[in-house]
Amino acid sequence: MTEVDPTPLAELRGITKSFPGVLANDAADFKVLPGRVHGLLGENGAGKSTLMSILCGLYQPDRGSILVDGRPVTLRTPRDAAAHGLGIVQQHFALVPNLTVAENVILGVEDGAVLRTRRMRERVQQLCSRFRLDLDPSATVGDLSIGQRQRVELAKTLIRGRRVLVLDEPTTVLTQSEVEQLFETLREIASQRSGVVIITHKLDELMAVCDDITVMRAGRTLATHPVGDTSAGELAVEMVGREVSVPWLAATLGFAEEADSAVRPRTHVPDSPVRLRLEDVSVRDHHGMLALDGVGVDVRAGEIVGVAGVEGNGQRELVGVLAGIVAMESGAVFVDGVEVRLDSPGRRSAGLRVITEDRHQSGVVLDMTLLENLICDRLSDRRIVRRGVIRRRDAARLADDLSAEYQIKAPNCHTPMRNLSGGNQQRSVLARELSAPTAVLIAAQPTRGLDIGATADVVERILQVRDSGAAVLYVSSDLAELRALCNRVAVLNGGVLTEARPTAEATPEWLGTAMSGVSQ
Repeated sequence: MTEVDPTPLAELRGITKSFPGVLANDAADFKVLPGRVHGLLGENGAGKSTLMSILCGLYQPDRGSILVDGRPVTLRTPRDAAAHGLGIVQQHFALVPNLTVAENVILGVEDGAVLRTRRMRERVQQLCSRFRLDLDPSATVGDLSIGQRQRVELAKTLIRGRRVLVLDEPTTVLTQSEVEQLFETLREIASQRSGVVIITHKLDELMAVCDDITVMRAGRTLATHPVGDTSAGELAVEMVGREVSVPWLAATLGFAEEADSAVRPRTHVPDSPVRLRLEDVSVRDHHGMLALDGVGVDVRAGEIVGVAGVEGNGQRELVGVLAGIVAMESGAVFVDGVEVRLDSPGRRSAGLRVITEDRHQSGVVLDMTLLENLICDRLSDRRIVRRGVIRRRDAARLADDLSAEYQIKAPNCHTPMRNLSGGNQQRSVLARELSAPTAVLIAAQPTRGLDIGATADVVERILQVRDSGAAVLYVSSDLAELRALCNRVAVLNGGVLTEARPTAEATPEWLGTAMSGVSQ
């Protein structure tokens, strides 16, 4: 293990930060040491991103001090942080898709008024070679995968001479091979006397790449552990404050040995009635290419059928069709044997509920309140609407009841949705979608970006829906999650859906082969 320099590259002492109705950081402490990869672990809303945003000049603390190389500094803006070698790679990339890799990396640090293309590419190539970024400087960013775009963001930060590099949930949308490549890059960066901080809730990944892990809960930093002195199970309890309740969840998070009897809740029951049927569903993308090509699948009552696949193989279009936001070119969707109109009234009257992949884009309206998000599809509900007028007191009572039932943590139901943590935003989607009779549930990446506690809550709700006799179509890129939850699993590749296999037959080897498009 790399020798530790006693002087931190950066240090936060007693940081307190409040937002309206929320105490985000409560006298939190944190150190970044050279040559170390440091994990920052905590539930959604624990204060991780706020603390690192203060370190990088995006927010200013209400109280507390910031030190760089042992000296107090004031960071009023990200420019101030950059001047001290502090940088952050956010979850949402800031790249120009029609520019090349080299142009994106060099943008803002050009030498002189005229760009020398050859010199620029050589400089970026040298940087990529030094940090094992595996990028073609002449490639157009719009043509790159998510993992490659993330490496471009890393190169942008590194070329500006950052000595402390913070990554916020860096593996959320990466494939396993991209995660492994990212970790190799981060170790290489740390080996050159820089400090790397990873904000995440994924225990198995932190244990694989980090030297130290700091746990946060309710805005406080509870403890910092060298990885060799702790276990993922101990960290999970410290992070959540309780034992994880879902039996298989420990295995999927990487802190318990996977066992079929522990992680697979039930086997396929072929005699139960078909509740959801897709027949020959085809969709074209905006380029006129087939994004879904004759997709068909049956999902029976009390069954979860998983859809695996590498991002960009038609998952978004499949869920979009069922949510009524993507038009079919051909095909039909049936619920309980009746063809369904997929506009909102038709979908909801058939009992077809949808949890979309991107809660910010299509799951919630961030500028609306929690109350407004919970009742936005209930304007015909006579409990809260009379003669076309929303009865605010009745609506607030309903919103409060749903918040209590689904454990949505918010100061009140009039809180703007953007002020809630990711887990609470996802719980609000579940509350809206599942608080009405449900025959079929479409769940797309429902636990993405959620911590252990929120994941357990979301999955418990989905299992309750399954146990009520609904059919569940579960779309996820997390193979461990699919194998833990589903009765059968199919693979979507190039818009074509394989026949769903019983989960016991959907081995990681078969899934990997099918996802790569190799027939068996």
